[in-house]
Amino acid sequence: MSRERTKAAAFPVDRNDVELIQGAHPPRWKNPEPDGSYNLVVIGAGPAGLTAARDAASLGAKVALIERRLIGGACVNVGGVPSKSIIRTARLYADMRDAENFGGDTPERLHVDFERAMMRMRQIRERISRADSAAAIASQGIDLYFGEARFAGTDTVVVAGKTLRFRKALIATGAHPSGPAIPGLAEAGYLNNETMFDLTKCPPRLLVIGGGPLGCETAQAFCLLGAKVILAQSDPMFLPGEERDAAQILSDALAREGVEVCLNTEVVAVRTKGGQKLADLMRDGDVTTISVDEIITGVGRSPNVDGLGLEDAGVAYNANGIKVDDYLKTTNPHIYAAGDVCLEYKFTHTAEATARIVVRNALFRGRGKLSDLVVPWCTYTDPEIAHVGLYPVEARQNGIPVKTYTVLMHDVPRAVMDGEEEGFVKIHVREGSDRILGATVVAAHAGEMINAVTLAIRSGMGLHALADVIHPFPTQAQGIKMAGDAYRRTRFTTLRRRLAARWLAWSRR
Repeated sequence: MSRERTKAAAFPVDRNDVELIQGAHPPRWKNPEPDGSYNLVVIGAGPAGLTAARDAASLGAKVALIERRLIGGACVNVGGVPSKSIIRTARLYADMRDAENFGGDTPERLHVDFERAMMRMRQIRERISRADSAAAIASQGIDLYFGEARFAGTDTVVVAGKTLRFRKALIATGAHPSGPAIPGLAEAGYLNNETMFDLTKCPPRLLVIGGGPLGCETAQAFCLLGAKVILAQSDPMFLPGEERDAAQILSDALAREGVEVCLNTEVVAVRTKGGQKLADLMRDGDVTTISVDEIITGVGRSPNVDGLGLEDAGVAYNANGIKVDDYLKTTNPHIYAAGDVCLEYKFTHTAEATARIVVRNALFRGRGKLSDLVVPWCTYTDPEIAHVGLYPVEARQNGIPVKTYTVLMHDVPRAVMDGEEEGFVKIHVREGSDRILGATVVAAHAGEMINAVTLAIRSGMGLHALADVIHPFPTQAQGIKMAGDAYRRTRFTTLRRRLAARWLAWSRR
């Protein structure tokens, strides 16, 4: 439920967008009449809000769901769904350019049809949004309200002139893109991770500000789709939270594909001249000026807390979002929060997971904890970078000795067959045991591969158990089993080898 956008979008662009809006916010929708108190009022129909409303309604709760804009939130409309659709098309063009390495012919003149790529994205977005249509939600026994929600007290919400009373409430209003405070940027105009999906033509020259996951994904995809991309990152490294060798592999991939990488570089000013945008880039005190057609920022997201009347509800918040305890309860014991509005890690899957915790805790006196979640994440570049659990530096800071088992993807047969040899599997265990502390996977399908390690951590399986899992041959996930095999070989101590040799010698008699 985004409450702000940096630039007015052209949305809707085509008939797919029109159909999406018809389902996600029907123009003639009539809000229901409140009838008594609700067990749960949910504000925001993004991943967290939809999950909570559906789970609660399926358990027999009387539920109201409020949405200001479009059902589906950022994920479906302006986030994961459209971005990953574009990334898939970008990878297609990358494969076409690399056809000779797969025994084919690289087209002499490869034409990138950016408009068709964006049309495909809108078709996919509309198709996926159907499951979250207003009609589908109402059919599940949920009272759906469209309009601005505002707390009118500690147990009431007002929306579109109607007052809803509740026993429990969930704030799931999400977050919006953070615009960097660069002089002249707002006046010159720029795009963010929401408005860039309104483009119908590929900008010939593009400046991407920010070397985090959003910035890296955007820079690579637009470069492969035909833009000349400059990526400016104020830090001296990409993805500052990730392991350095993982970030270096990505940095090399971006440079190889044609992205001009400017690390330790700050955009200090932007202006327009002759219909072009001029950006001043400063590095080590020296300033250079570049001319671009569009600027996309990917430097983070800020929680949507304005206009909710949180003070009237007794809900504390700050610039980082709504304050919650480990049970996701706010300073009002009847009101909870979930998803991007209160979490440090703003992912769709964490939004859904925390919403399920809220339903248990708010309606059934559960004791689910945010701290108990095992949360993986993935940066969807090529190769992908996925991680779960602790990094080695975090473990050592906590006094935990770490042993790392590494398998390079060029040693995994399926990766060689696929021509996707860049990357590695790293699994970190507590030294002297097989207890998995965390893992990083850099591979073409790292987002899929990390799930096995996440399950192992969540269920208490050790690395030895991963070695015993039988994988169909060939798969790239075999790299995880190979890491388990590497651990198991370390258990063959000199004493064990000597005892085994004696036993085998005796058995031959």
